[in-house]
Amino acid sequence: MATKLVWPGSSYPLGASYDGAGTNFSLFSEIAEAVELCLIAKDGTEERIQLEEVDGHVWHCYLPTVSHGQRYGYRVHGPFDLAAGHRCDPAKLLLDPYGKAFAGDFDGHISLLSERGYGIDSLGHTMTSVVVNPFFDWGNDRQPKRPYHETVIYEAHVKGMTATHPEVPEELRGTYAGLAHPVIIDHLTKLGVTAIELMPVHQFLQDQVLVDQGLRNYWGYNTFGFFAPHHEYAANTKPGAAVAEFKYMVKAFHEAGIEVILDVVYNHTAEGNHQGPTINFRGIDNAAYYRLIEDDRRFYKDYTGTGNSLNVRNPHTLQLIMDSLRYWVNEMHVDGFRFDLAATLARELHDVDRLSAFFDLVQQDPVVSQVKLIAEPWDIGEGGYQVGNFPGLWSEWNGKYRDTVRDYWRGEPATLGEFASRLTGSSDLYETTGRRPHASINFITAHDGFTLNDLVSYNEKHNWANGENNRDGESHNRSWNCGVEGPTDDAEILELRARQRRNMLTTLFLSQGVPMLLHGDEMGRTQHGNNNTYCQDSDIAWMDWSFAEKNRSLVDFTSELIALRKKHPVFRRRRFFEGRPIRSGEEMRDIAWLTPSGDEMTFEDWDSGFGKGLAVFLNGEGIHEPDQRGNRIVDDSFLLCFNAHHDPVDFATPNGTYARSWEVVVDTTTTAVPAAKSDIDAGTVITVEARSLVVLRKVSD
Repeated sequence: MATKLVWPGSSYPLGASYDGAGTNFSLFSEIAEAVELCLIAKDGTEERIQLEEVDGHVWHCYLPTVSHGQRYGYRVHGPFDLAAGHRCDPAKLLLDPYGKAFAGDFDGHISLLSERGYGIDSLGHTMTSVVVNPFFDWGNDRQPKRPYHETVIYEAHVKGMTATHPEVPEELRGTYAGLAHPVIIDHLTKLGVTAIELMPVHQFLQDQVLVDQGLRNYWGYNTFGFFAPHHEYAANTKPGAAVAEFKYMVKAFHEAGIEVILDVVYNHTAEGNHQGPTINFRGIDNAAYYRLIEDDRRFYKDYTGTGNSLNVRNPHTLQLIMDSLRYWVNEMHVDGFRFDLAATLARELHDVDRLSAFFDLVQQDPVVSQVKLIAEPWDIGEGGYQVGNFPGLWSEWNGKYRDTVRDYWRGEPATLGEFASRLTGSSDLYETTGRRPHASINFITAHDGFTLNDLVSYNEKHNWANGENNRDGESHNRSWNCGVEGPTDDAEILELRARQRRNMLTTLFLSQGVPMLLHGDEMGRTQHGNNNTYCQDSDIAWMDWSFAEKNRSLVDFTSELIALRKKHPVFRRRRFFEGRPIRSGEEMRDIAWLTPSGDEMTFEDWDSGFGKGLAVFLNGEGIHEPDQRGNRIVDDSFLLCFNAHHDPVDFATPNGTYARSWEVVVDTTTTAVPAAKSDIDAGTVITVEARSLVVLRKVSD
């Protein structure tokens, strides 16, 4: 090929930017001595263009003859000095860190390796970057901007959601287009979901060690392209087509009123440790992009367990992350982000710093600060468990909620006080930072671990298919009383498992905070005891949609729980409970904790353990939520009666101060929601069966 003109172009924006007439190319490298732009033809040959323009360590040019669909890469000339942390090698065809699409694949060739493959040309063994067409007809697309307290999150996997769905056309299964299919959106809207949180869709690498075992990186926490939708999830296989297909998917979700949240991995990259492949960052400016060991810069600091950690102390790396976030909001119209191992992004020197530069940038950014920001508030480094310590804009995956609710329903020794705190929004974790209940993203299961069905069905993990002799994943399931290994025909055990699923779903959706449901838990999805399906791109991890009919009653139960939550603001308060009268001079408070006898809990009762049962009165008159006309909502009031014991517990409905009569709206011993209604006078004793939860609604004063 022959390029007629090379113009100076601009240093900003970074990456390849097509404007309808030509393309501007821009690459940061402080260490580079020379940079070549490589245009790759369809036959795999390349044309190299020396970049002569350099501004502030950004190398750039404009090619008026280059259009979208053009494949390209870079060759960076500079020092190869391992002790100093420099790994430049012009034999490596490097991908654009700002690349918005990629084509081809990696083949595991030695040329991809930095040390053993030094000087060996990697062209033909690596992927290539692709210039994309940025123009898309968004029509009247509007981001739903649903308030946090009205949000119900559904964590899902693009491929796993549709890989086996019989009503999704075969050519669309496992793709963005498949996820946007009406049958999927219809399922989510009927369920009541308001946001879908997608596991990583940034372009990621298939680990060679997994490929050699016949496995694949299913989860995708192995990113190298922070601007590009993963190309294998596109039904249209034309280079660059994944961008428009992803936008179409987002537009379809928005039309249904569903927000799109991305699980993003900015803490590390797919290049791994010093033995990993050289894809882009390592060969462009290794010391700028990565945290290196101070006394031996050949090696990488690893706070993530994946081999490296991005150097968020470097302004160009921070710019990369912020530019990526803004791109996904402005150009791809996504509604928020869940940050994988977010504590790593807060490490200024060594310790996690809540006031780190990254959080300062997010706080002041007019685009990123306005979308949903959710932290996975831990990493594997020292002091990495940071639940409750993120700044005011942030919500967090509440690992303490998960652990406490699981412990309560499995009958583990745990304080009732902690269970009560988790149920009411975890004010002990979030209130001191000025945050509200929505700071707590409540979940019982997530992609990393057992499904809800498996949580109550297995006492031990079954990860043999992962090729690590069952050593990977959480060591065990801390023994559920109803956990029996393998299938069983024991009707009593099967019913107990089903009840425990309903117990935890009910607890989840009636807790203060933002509930997150793992995809398939509403229909009893199983991974057959595998609690670490990161490498299982197979029916072990995919959704089996036949369960939607097999467990239709559970799907309907979940949908009714979400509807109950949506209908009654008392279950999704914008403020924490205060435990005080809602009006001066009155006895009734916004919340009251009661013993099974109907009396208020004493200090001794809080220390008595889970065996006696626990009830909580939620006063709907204490809502601080206005209606559309600005009037304060007066909601119904509810009484939740919890019994995690293996014996039934009798509960006396509290005296007439709370209500004169009640009706049952949820009983987890049955799938019916609401259950058969009946007036229950104050003081009436009701039996809450073993390991069950009953919800009553106030009928009258």
